[in-house]
Amino acid sequence: MNQPQEALRDSASEPTLLTQAPEETAADGLICPAAEIFDANAIRAELDAQLEDVTDAMQIRKITVEILNAARKNGMERIAAAFAERPFDARPVTRSYTRLTDWIVKTVLHVAETRLHKLNNPTAAERLTIVAVGGYGRGEMAPFSDVDLLFLTPYKITPWAESLIESMLYMMWDLRLKVGHASRTIKDCLKLAREDYTIRTSLVEYRYLAGDEELAGELADKLWNELFSTTATDFIEAKLAERAERHRKQGGQRYVVEPNVKEGKGGLRDMQSLYWIAKYINHVATASELVDRGVFTPDEYVTFHQAEEFLWAVRCHLHLITGRAMDQLTFDLQVEVADRMGYNDTNGRRGVEIFMQDYFRHATRVGELTRIFLTSLEAEHTKPEPMLTRLLTRKRKARPPYAIEQNRITVGDEKAFFSDPLNMLRIFEEGMRTGTLLHPNAMRLLAANLDLIDDSMRADKEANRIFLDLLLKHGNPERALRRMNELGVLSAFVPEFAPIVAMMQFNMYHHYTVDEHTIQCISHLAQIERGELVEELPVASGILKRGINRKVMYVALLLHDIGKGRPEDHSILGAQIARKVCPRLGLSKKDCETVEWLVRYHLLMSDVAQKRDLSDPRTVRDFAKAVKSVERLDLLTVLTVCDIRGVGPGTWNNWKAMLLRDLHQQTKSVLENGMEELNRNSRETEAKRQLREALSDWDAKELRAEIGRHYGPYWQGLPASAQVVFANQLRDITDSEIRIDLELDHDRDATRACFAMADHPGLFSRMAGALALVGANVVDARTYTSKDGYATAIFWIQDADGHPYEQARLPRLRNMIERTLKGEVIAREALKDKDKIKKREKAFRVQTHVTFDNEGSDIYTIIEVDTRDRAGLLHDLTRTLAANNVYIASAVIATYGEQVVDVFYVKDMFGLKFHQDHRREALERKLREAISQGAERANK
Repeated sequence: MNQPQEALRDSASEPTLLTQAPEETAADGLICPAAEIFDANAIRAELDAQLEDVTDAMQIRKITVEILNAARKNGMERIAAAFAERPFDARPVTRSYTRLTDWIVKTVLHVAETRLHKLNNPTAAERLTIVAVGGYGRGEMAPFSDVDLLFLTPYKITPWAESLIESMLYMMWDLRLKVGHASRTIKDCLKLAREDYTIRTSLVEYRYLAGDEELAGELADKLWNELFSTTATDFIEAKLAERAERHRKQGGQRYVVEPNVKEGKGGLRDMQSLYWIAKYINHVATASELVDRGVFTPDEYVTFHQAEEFLWAVRCHLHLITGRAMDQLTFDLQVEVADRMGYNDTNGRRGVEIFMQDYFRHATRVGELTRIFLTSLEAEHTKPEPMLTRLLTRKRKARPPYAIEQNRITVGDEKAFFSDPLNMLRIFEEGMRTGTLLHPNAMRLLAANLDLIDDSMRADKEANRIFLDLLLKHGNPERALRRMNELGVLSAFVPEFAPIVAMMQFNMYHHYTVDEHTIQCISHLAQIERGELVEELPVASGILKRGINRKVMYVALLLHDIGKGRPEDHSILGAQIARKVCPRLGLSKKDCETVEWLVRYHLLMSDVAQKRDLSDPRTVRDFAKAVKSVERLDLLTVLTVCDIRGVGPGTWNNWKAMLLRDLHQQTKSVLENGMEELNRNSRETEAKRQLREALSDWDAKELRAEIGRHYGPYWQGLPASAQVVFANQLRDITDSEIRIDLELDHDRDATRACFAMADHPGLFSRMAGALALVGANVVDARTYTSKDGYATAIFWIQDADGHPYEQARLPRLRNMIERTLKGEVIAREALKDKDKIKKREKAFRVQTHVTFDNEGSDIYTIIEVDTRDRAGLLHDLTRTLAANNVYIASAVIATYGEQVVDVFYVKDMFGLKFHQDHRREALERKLREAISQGAERANK
């Protein structure tokens, strides 16, 4: 594979800010020979030949459009073919599309002037200039970019000019060009540009295309002398406000999983904003002139240029794949763009993940360089400092060799700073102490001198003390870590961290890159420590308030995902890396062992809580044996909470909080009081006592009958509130009745659905089908059969957004459930149209795994199905189990984006576990067939 960075170095070309036509600045800078794109002489000759005796205006336009359509199609195809062979050469491609558009526009003008609206003796008022503006004016066009044109006249537009422009526009529209146009005088341009920043910005990038060149020069002089030169400050403020609003709309994060390559943070629009401002202030024509002006160093310019080349390549590929102006890198398009650019799968990582890692690294560099440029403006007082800064009467002071400039920490004495390499870390500590951000000059120094952070510095005790203090002593470690990460300091000091920087995980579950997720986790831990989440996270907050080993906690979070991106299990590899890193950071032997254990088992508590039945005593008993001590339980609980919350917005909810709280409470009780705390008999006795208390108004005979009608698991697996509901549902029930109770369960952030009816085979599957038909996601379910033949089933469900059903939606939910359970609706048939996977989600790959566990429960076989999620999956699986005489006692469903883990606690028809290999193999085969058939249906 032609590696991305190598390809970028080989394809450098100078970005032009404006003014000159592409054929003048890049005569040989096209993706293929000019004549292959558009043979102007041949096409002009063909037009002249076919139009020689034609006088009808409609016919002239028709012939022109036919010839130009064929020429444009050929040119587009030739550019696309050449780009496919050189998929990183964006600059020649954008020039080629611009050149092709220039030829089309000029040819259309030629036909309009010579065939449709010939003017033998034009007056001074009938002069006309065509100017390219916006991205087209800049000479940067993707395949389906807008063609923005300014028709410039000296005075009020004449009837001749109006007719000519109209004919041109009709021909360009017939050519399917997306034309943005305006007809104005120079006076109009100045007036409107003064009032409207969008118009003003488009004129910053104007380029003479055809017509009266003297008129174009007059516009340029007046724009610079009468507008641009006196309004730089206002323009800058407007562009920065526009940039901030754009970032807000795009999510405010550089690591949005489906970024917009044009409008997103660190995208092309950020670069263009920088160019606009640079042009306005410095009156430069090319980006390299910013180096001469001292805005960028030569190395920074190369970095900036490589990022621009990469982002433009991505944008052009997006347009070609979709056949339209598309700038959003959706999941399905990420795969196609990565493939077109030559990214291949490697051991442990998909090509699309490597591609997106490159994308995010470039976006980060764009952000860094934009910050440098904007702060440079502040230094020149072009952009006013914030009012608050100017009003501060008391200036903060930094210790030597540091200084504070423009309210940012920087290096005051470079010689003293570099005399001790540890200052590469101390500057972050000083920034935290003074509460100031890093000055771009300091960022430059750090980024340019990362080689000072060598093995001897990494082994230095004082260096490691400084690093750990950044984590532990200032209350907001994420600020220092994020800046260290963006500048490469974190990866230099902890080289094991480098592979996960900007590493994307190609799934719908993780919202951030691995490094950003790690920093988010540490941020959540700091929030809990500061007491900001006591109400939302009472258990984790209580643990931290009582006191834990903070050093172990922060280091474990820093390293918990450090093994990702390799073929091995990242938990095992991460533990091995932790074994190497922790002693270097100066941790004691005991602390090293604890961190290693936490990294190795950082998913254990989440897996047990979300994928196992916590009402089964064996679940808690086995987990307690793995954890061994309350100290480790507390550490693992806090780590798990931070890990889940760090995945992204909306991932944490009351359901997960309840599960973790329950597991922590039960496990802590076992560790402190012994395994007898989990005695089934004592649980059953306590449940019956609570029911008697809740139903104290019942007749004694009725109460005895209710308590005597259920088997042991019923009492051990249900909350007391549900047992009260079932008692009322079963009271006087007949064999033909279906009783349904739908209630919001605030503690679990879900809707609780309780069913009572006469038992019959396949009931669980029919209920799952009914819920799927209304778009409900089942997160937990259990079913029991009473001694007198009635089924009691409880489902906890959420809507498609992971929330409980609103009260207004419950009647429809109840109606669909009743109709399905009565057989009026056949779920399997009704689900065919609903059980579909969206196009943008089809690119995800999820391997199917089916496992059987006879050790995790004393009385059930646990079947775990890990596969691709879809609406009808649970129904398909439970229908298959029912068809094979498998009794489902409970089901636990954990969803991770497009991946789902359905766990079933089951017995065979004789009430026994599935011990025989051949029976398990046969059942696995049937389950895989059901998954495969459903997936085929969903992907149609």
